[in-house]
Amino acid sequence: MKSVCVFCGSSPGARPEYAAAAQAMGEALARRGLTLVYGGASRGLMGVLADTVLGRGGTVVGVMPKALGRAEITHAGLTELVIVDSMYERKRLMFERSDAFVTLPGGFGTLDELAEVLTMSQLGIHAKPCGLLDVAGFFDPLIAFFDRAVAERFVRPEHRALVTVGDDPERLLDELAKAAPPPLPKWL
Repeated sequence: MKSVCVFCGSSPGARPEYAAAAQAMGEALARRGLTLVYGGASRGLMGVLADTVLGRGGTVVGVMPKALGRAEITHAGLTELVIVDSMYERKRLMFERSDAFVTLPGGFGTLDELAEVLTMSQLGIHAKPCGLLDVAGFFDPLIAFFDRAVAERFVRPEHRALVTVGDDPERLLDELAKAAPPPLPKWL
């Protein structure tokens, strides 16, 4: 594992714990020499994360769609900034440049990115580990949904296991580094 894509909010959220978790994840990535791949914003949790990695001498690759870059939210101090034409291209490039995925609190965009990499894993398109950094119980309802989907036979237990959940960045990265999601058939 050399690079980790982190999905998270472009807002700081309502709790200081969210920014603290983004900072802790950035510190863990930099300490391990892992490249951060993310959405390229300077605001919210995304900005805290990128600033932390950069402030500790780490490498940060941001991927920003042209339309959002015009809104002047693009981080100006990244190691590498890639401007793309669309949100679809952004997700594709972040996927290609990453060896693992971590999701921190965020909104619809964050959920979309997580759902896409989990679906691709479920379908056997990739075998890159996926993790949730659960901050202050933020993901409890989503985790309950995953478990309900298994109970209702919409998701196989083996596919539910593709999501590693933790509340400590160091331990979560340890788990992702040793994970190798097995190729599984999608259908029940």
